[in-house]
This record gives sequence, structure tokens and C-alpha cells, in this order.
Amino acid sequence: MMLRGLVNKIIPFSSVDGPGNRTAIFFQGCNFDCKYCHNPETINTCKACGTCAFVCPYGAVEFLGDYVKWDENKCKNCGLCLEKCKNNCGPRNKYMSVGEIIKKILKTKPFISGITVSGGECTLQKDFLIDLFEKIKLLGLTIFVDTNGSLDFSRNPKLTELMDMAMVDVKSFDSDEHKILTKRNNDMVLKNVRYLASINKLYEIRTVIVPDLLDNEKNVFEISKLITSLDSNIRYKLIKYRPMGVRKEKIDSKIPTDEYMENLKNIALKNGCKNIIIL
Repeated sequence: MMLRGLVNKIIPFSSVDGPGNRTAIFFQGCNFDCKYCHNPETINTCKACGTCAFVCPYGAVEFLGDYVKWDENKCKNCGLCLEKCKNNCGPRNKYMSVGEIIKKILKTKPFISGITVSGGECTLQKDFLIDLFEKIKLLGLTIFVDTNGSLDFSRNPKLTELMDMAMVDVKSFDSDEHKILTKRNNDMVLKNVRYLASINKLYEIRTVIVPDLLDNEKNVFEISKLITSLDSNIRYKLIKYRPMGVRKEKIDSKIPTDEYMENLKNIALKNGCKNIIIL
């Protein structure tokens, strides 16, 4: 039986999803429930409520009773379907075969250094990823995995062997804070960080900085200390919280200032981190 992956979107050229120019594949579905999620339309799968079809001003979505059909050619990317969806989803995600994805990658192959899989949480579709990665390896492209760290990579050797590097979100070093943010603890996240570093497959750790919600100074201190204990050259990306594009039930927080971010960067530097990026 041929596996198919549920894909939210494919960005042909991305310079922010790993090193160099990359094709980024965003998979649908996530097992975290982050308060500040910037891609809420990737969290759930469609329940065929039909809201998107009723609000689309261009007739790009058709409600067919038990599912909705999206017409890419009619769509003007106004985003109204995503805005009105009450299920943190949208009509644009679709099931794709490995062959269909490879066809899209072949169009960009001369101009990219590799692919990055993201989400949602891409590792929820790990069996499909293995099939996809095996074909991508034949193209000579690098494979990066952008993950929330919920899958135990040490117990998934085939997937881990095929990928070149991982970029792991560490929302908070403190387990209680992590539960407040995601409704999940961070035991597996931190286990994965240590394991992936031990096999030289941890490219980057990412932390979103949300003033008024977390103890950011303590969080950055602890995460940067962990990075230094593993490999001080691992990239540590500090990402400003921005309210644009987040889920409807927005958290009450301001955008951190440049000065605030630089202060956090200095905390990480003093702990021995050598490769810190502010975004």
C-alpha cells in the first residue's frame, strides 16, 4: 500500500528553514497546543464543517458534504478561510504521494541545497518521511527536520539515519512553563536535544521569547548552559514573539524590544554559546 502524507504547503525556496536555499515542506497536524502558534492552520485536520466554503469570496472552496475541495487556480490567498476556521485548520492541505512531492522538488533542485520538513509536527508522519527521505537521498540533497522534539529519535533509527540535521524547538527549559505553553511536558524534548547532539545531528535550538509569560532570563540561561555542555557551536536562535498570524485566542504580551533580545543574547554568550541568532 502506497503511503501518502498530509501536506499543508510547500515553499519552493526558503532561506529561513535551515542553511542555504531550501525547499520547505510543511506537514499537517501537531501534537502540541502552543499558546503563541504562528501556524495555527497546521494544528488539526479538516472536520468538513464547510465554513471556509461559505466565506470564500472567490469560489475557491467547494463544500461537498463530507469534505471540502480547494481550487488552487481560483484561490487569491486572501486568508479568509484560515481566519474563519474554528478548528485551527483550513481547506488547502492535501494528501500527496512521495512521487508527487519529488516532482515538485525536481523543479527546484538546481537552485537548492536541500529540503526541510516542518509543520505542524512533521514526525507525526514518520513512516511517510522515511519513504520520502529515501528518495530525496538519491537526489543528493540534504535533509533537515524542524521538530518540536516530541518523537523519540533514539527509538527511530531509520528516520534519524536518513536525515542530516534537526532543528529543535525548546519552548522552555522548565517543565511547568512548558506545560503552560504547550500542554505537554518537555522530558522528551530535552532527551532528544542531548541524543541528537551526541550523534552530531543537532543543527539548531530555537526558543520563542514571550515577555510577560515566561521567565525568559532564566530560560535562556538554562538552555544556553545545556547547549554549551553539549557543543558550544550549536546554533541558538532567539525568536521574537510577534502577534501577527498567531491563533485567534492571542496571548496578552508585547513584542520584545531589540534591547531586551540583546540582553538575552548576552546571557547566552556569557554561558559559552558561540553561535546565537536573533530573529
